[in-house]
Amino acid sequence: MALENKLGITNSVELARIEEKISKKKAMEMFENGYLDTLTAGTFDTLSKIHEYLFSDIYEFAGKIRTVNLAKGNFRFAPVIYLETALKNIESMPQTTYDEIIEKYVEMNIAHPFREGNGRSTRIWLDLILKKELHKVIDWSNVDKNDYLLAMERSPIKDIEIKHLLKQALTDDISSRELYMKGIDTSYYYEGYTVYKIDEL
Repeated sequence: MALENKLGITNSVELARIEEKISKKKAMEMFENGYLDTLTAGTFDTLSKIHEYLFSDIYEFAGKIRTVNLAKGNFRFAPVIYLETALKNIESMPQTTYDEIIEKYVEMNIAHPFREGNGRSTRIWLDLILKKELHKVIDWSNVDKNDYLLAMERSPIKDIEIKHLLKQALTDDISSRELYMKGIDTSYYYEGYTVYKIDEL
């Protein structure tokens, strides 16, 4: 069954295909119109606005904190009952060094505040923090999918792997449209989508 959506799509494969196309267009638009530059790096409000921008044409819950508990495999994300408190704590975490920023990213992944689209939104959110604080972003196309997924799976217990993996992919090419869109493509590849290149949308 597909998630309830504004488009009335009931087939989950079809929904995933349409969701990718629409949200990728929105991601490109968000970069090109300068919207990302108006947001405050590292706040939940900013993450919520990114999520809303990407998914508001598809889901009523775009930008809204989830009201259901979520799990992936054997891992349970933050329970709904503690979610708002967790988000406040994450927002107050420092973000002045690379290690601090990745620790904040890991905690936001554990929180998983939205019903769908967490990974894609949170990676844009992470790059926004890195860009503001360190004048760097991650070239996601240089991050191996399997290594990343394994490192993120282990990150709640030990974050040294994800810190090392992402550090190798840091670049100071912070204004590159091509690099940004490669990152969006990679995000969908990580999450098992059929990757449409931007010029196919």
